[in-house]
Amino acid sequence: MATSEPHQALPKALAFDVFGTVVDWRTSVARESAAFLAMIGQDASEAEAFADAWRGQYIAAMIGMRKSGRAFVPLDVLHREMLEAALRERGVDPARLDDDLLADWNRAWHRLDPWPDAVEGLIRLKARFPIVTCSNGNIALLLAMARRGGLPWDAILGAEVSGAYKPDPKAYLHTAEVLDIAPHELCLVAAHHGDLAGARACGLLTAYVDRPEEYGGAPAPDAHYEQVWEWSATSFTDLADQLGC
Repeated sequence: MATSEPHQALPKALAFDVFGTVVDWRTSVARESAAFLAMIGQDASEAEAFADAWRGQYIAAMIGMRKSGRAFVPLDVLHREMLEAALRERGVDPARLDDDLLADWNRAWHRLDPWPDAVEGLIRLKARFPIVTCSNGNIALLLAMARRGGLPWDAILGAEVSGAYKPDPKAYLHTAEVLDIAPHELCLVAAHHGDLAGARACGLLTAYVDRPEEYGGAPAPDAHYEQVWEWSATSFTDLADQLGC
């Protein structure tokens, strides 16, 4: 893992990627999906593989949104499309399933558990910096997740506010704009090198937090974007130590 850069000027605010950085999507979605797979007569023991297949369409969905010129839709809509595609890959026709069941299954992304260090670390960081989301998640999703998991955000920002999905520059720059600070005064905190590379290209500071279990121990798909970030930490509490919180 790349080390941190030498001492940097502190940011005026911290913006957090959420999926994988703050919350453990894979364990949570697999837990939820096990129950739903059993309901539709599928093998619940394949829930982790199903969670990977569902999430595996995410990057393609983001790229497809940008290339197609499709009007912005909330991530809940894309997650539902990705759920139905993942079911078709298993030979299940989602049109034959109860819509309420599919809607509740899709809300699994509203019920993700924080990583063990997340809440403590956020509380410490919040004592010194405004903390906001910079996520592709929509507001209803992030609000439900925050209330369930005790995530103490000062504000919920991101794609639904900017009208753009990361790594579109607008997603990063609009976050700084609505906070009334310059891009170089905002630090993105993320477990994804590709996300951090997008933020750095827009002039933001960057803080990497390692989440080796995000993909169940498998290599991250964006590892080739790794750079020496302004800060590099093993947890939110480690980051809080480094930032003097």
